[in-house]
Amino acid sequence: MKASDLRDLSVEELQTKLTELKTELFNLRFQLAVNQLENSNRLGAVKKDIARVSTVIRQRQLAGED
Repeated sequence: MKASDLRDLSVEELQTKLTELKTELFNLRFQLAVNQLENSNRLGAVKKDIARVSTVIRQRQLAGED
C-alpha cells in the first residue's frame, strides 16, 4: 500500500482501513504465538501500513481537514 493511494481516501475510509489493519495485526500475532504463522514478513508489512495510515490521518488533522 502506498501513501499516495491513502491520500486519495476520505478520513472515514482511512479510519476503517486502520481498524482492519489492527485486526489483521492481532490475528497475525495470535498465529505467531501458536506457531501457525507461515509468512512472518507480513507482520512488518502490516505494521508499516498502520504507520502510513496513521501518518496520513495525522497530516489531515494538522491541516484542519478532519
